[in-house]
Amino acid sequence: MGKPPAACILSRHLSVQACPVGGSTMTITFMVLLCLGLCLSQMTHVQAETLPIPIIWAEPDPVVAEGKPVSIWCQGFQNADQYCLYREGVPEPLRREFPLGPSNRAKFPFPHMTYHLAGRYSCLYHRQTSWSVPSKPLDLVVTGMFNKPSLSALPSPIVTSGGSVALQCGSWQEFDWFVLCSKEGEGHPWHLDSQHQADGWFQALFTVDHLSPSHRQTYRCYGYFSSSPFVWSTSSHVLELLISGVSRKPSLSVLPGPVVAPGQSLTLQCHSDVGYDRFALSKEGAGDPPQRLGWQSQAELSAADFPLGPVRPSHGGRYTCYGGHTLSSEWSAPSEPLDILVAVQLPQGPPPTLSAQPGLAVAAGENVTLRCQSASFFDAFLLSKEGEAGPPLHRRSQHQGGEFQADFPLRSVTLDRGGTYRCYGSLSSTPFLLSHPSNPLELVVTGIPAAVTSSLQTPDSTSAPRPDHTLENLIRVGLSALVLVVLVVLVFQAWRSQTGSQGETKRCFLHGSSPSISTWNQHSPM
Repeated sequence: MGKPPAACILSRHLSVQACPVGGSTMTITFMVLLCLGLCLSQMTHVQAETLPIPIIWAEPDPVVAEGKPVSIWCQGFQNADQYCLYREGVPEPLRREFPLGPSNRAKFPFPHMTYHLAGRYSCLYHRQTSWSVPSKPLDLVVTGMFNKPSLSALPSPIVTSGGSVALQCGSWQEFDWFVLCSKEGEGHPWHLDSQHQADGWFQALFTVDHLSPSHRQTYRCYGYFSSSPFVWSTSSHVLELLISGVSRKPSLSVLPGPVVAPGQSLTLQCHSDVGYDRFALSKEGAGDPPQRLGWQSQAELSAADFPLGPVRPSHGGRYTCYGGHTLSSEWSAPSEPLDILVAVQLPQGPPPTLSAQPGLAVAAGENVTLRCQSASFFDAFLLSKEGEAGPPLHRRSQHQGGEFQADFPLRSVTLDRGGTYRCYGSLSSTPFLLSHPSNPLELVVTGIPAAVTSSLQTPDSTSAPRPDHTLENLIRVGLSALVLVVLVVLVFQAWRSQTGSQGETKRCFLHGSSPSISTWNQHSPM
């Protein structure tokens, strides 16, 4: 890069003083030596003057979409009179700029970025009689020339503070390289050669570690070929990592319930009493960025509703949510996980059936067992109650009598156990996809204590009707009343007897003591 300017300076000095022609040999020799001395002294002066290394950069960014404007800046020393922009592989300057006044920088604008402008650039400048050394190289990249790759986070875009995550950039195009860039422009682009998978997929895994919530972590990636390293694909979607901390976790609930049929709608609600003003919802295993919403005040809670629908099989999965504050990039600890189960027809045949043992009606405090069974193979069965938002009961299937089944015992049932139940079959390979629901089963729980009633009659029962004990009960009530009357009479008689005895004693006392008193009066002095 420095050869052309140096050659230019040398020719300029040699032409300042032309060597004379003719005269004696001694004179000619003297003049030649004098001319060479002057040139060497000037060259020595030029070499002795060292200019600062220029700085080169691109605005708004060195990675530019096709057709967008971009400018390259070169910053040198004050009062530089010329700036030159070079592109690698081209010996002559691509552009020259001559500042009109005192300036230490020059701008090289390109109104439209094209394939031909992509490359590695450097710049230098001239001041008085000296040229600077070239700047450090600047890679100017054009994007949008190929289909975009995909970018996902493994295992999840949710990362605990201080943890690490693998970012996978991949495509079905046979890119030789993938490059990962930070959206904020922090650090240099990260290049990795692609790995060819057995299914024809090309990918690269970028491990990002020591993550902290001090600043937002936002990334995008590109693919390119070795033959044109400055010509990249269209950008992938922007992926922002969510850094979770240790602040109090929110709660996650679902309406109308965690088991839903395709085409229906449901709403996941993340809520907390901490006072978060933003919430994020994440699905386990999904590389997509979490959904984010602002808060909605509900009584003394802050909450956000995440509607899902119409529901598709891909909506099935395990969800968690997070709370955060707008002024901080850190998020709370995750909520407890919530499973969304989609009831689709699996290829195992008809849906299972649900029955109750000993029957559909049961007294409060008694036991009942709900049995889910199917002739088709299922790894597990799930039991849900209509109107309940909690997770369904889960049991491993057992093979008995040529069928697969699972028992759900309900012990000491209470009135709130009554309602409509359904069961589903599940395969371990697709744990969030269920069979179609079984027949609805209406369980009736009566409030009569089990000790007073005999066994409840079921619709298919053949037992005889219970006998009528009305007469026996009337006899018992009459006998009890008779006993009560006798007791009252006895008590009354005892009371009369005691009252008469006390009256007789009083009369005897009054009549028997009169002579003594009279006698006492006779002998007493008047």
